[in-house]
Amino acid sequence: MTTPGNNSFENQTEFIDSEFRYTLFPIFYGIVFVLGLLANCYALYVLHYLKESKAMNEIRIYMTNLTVADLLFVSALPFWIGYYVHNGDWKYSDPLCRITGTFFFINTYCSILFLTAISINRYWAVTRPLVAASSDCWRRGVIVSAAIWVVTLVASVKYLTDPGIQINKIKDKNISRCFEGYQGDTSGINAVAVTHFIIIGLFFLVFTLVIVCNILIARALLFHPISQPQASTGKRPGGTKRRALRLLCAVVGVFVICFLPHHLVQGPWTLSVLNLTSWSMETRQSLNDAHQITLMLMGINCLLDPLVYCFATTKFRKYIQGNFTKVKNNKHCSRNTLSMSLKTKQSEL
Repeated sequence: MTTPGNNSFENQTEFIDSEFRYTLFPIFYGIVFVLGLLANCYALYVLHYLKESKAMNEIRIYMTNLTVADLLFVSALPFWIGYYVHNGDWKYSDPLCRITGTFFFINTYCSILFLTAISINRYWAVTRPLVAASSDCWRRGVIVSAAIWVVTLVASVKYLTDPGIQINKIKDKNISRCFEGYQGDTSGINAVAVTHFIIIGLFFLVFTLVIVCNILIARALLFHPISQPQASTGKRPGGTKRRALRLLCAVVGVFVICFLPHHLVQGPWTLSVLNLTSWSMETRQSLNDAHQITLMLMGINCLLDPLVYCFATTKFRKYIQGNFTKVKNNKHCSRNTLSMSLKTKQSEL
């Protein structure tokens, strides 16, 4: 997805497309829509239950906000599926293009920031448990969450205010592209490039913070083995430390799978589509293909986030396990009841 621009390709070089996405993306996003809707609605239900039971505080706030961001992305997927089914021709209104594009941007960077907040929270839980469990943790979670939303929404304002649809002429036919083009006006190209590279730089700054937090968590685990009891309480810190180690792998995994590839490709791709380099058409095509794949990978994060919740908190995981056990037992009881009923009828006959 590009930054908003003018609504014409008249002064621009040939639009580079990746035809494979019109077959792959509708199938992929269709699966993500179904699974993402079910997983995140269920996660929101579990988080609501834990709220009522007062089982989690600050980290629950981050998880709830992350789930809301994922549902915003999932709600926009039917329109993107329609877009790719029609071979990249936006059949809906321009305001709807702006809204769905904004949801994509919000989901990406809210997910990055809330996963970072969860990492910092778990780092405190391991290295500074008294700070993590302080009485004002609920207020801290609300303030951090509000700040993340404000920053993300302010950054996405341009997506809502500028035209989202750009007209691409192919064989005398007008194709309405949604956030897929740049105006050929050279006066604005440098500003677009700078904006992209600022976003890329901020991502790697946040990614570095996540890596540092997780390295410090791992170092704390090494210096304080799980089997070693705490001297002050005599209790074994294994639960918290194991959760932190699992969360370390889960959060870094989400970053590496979903967000890192896109931000690695985004820089060269931006230079390519803005014609700021003299690369060959084959190189530009390869960069565009890679860019499309990384956009698809970013969509996986709404499926992986609920897994992070399971790794982050024992109560979330135990509640889900309890639900599945209950459903399994109910099915087993139903089979036994049906079997006994059939045997009774047979004996009566």
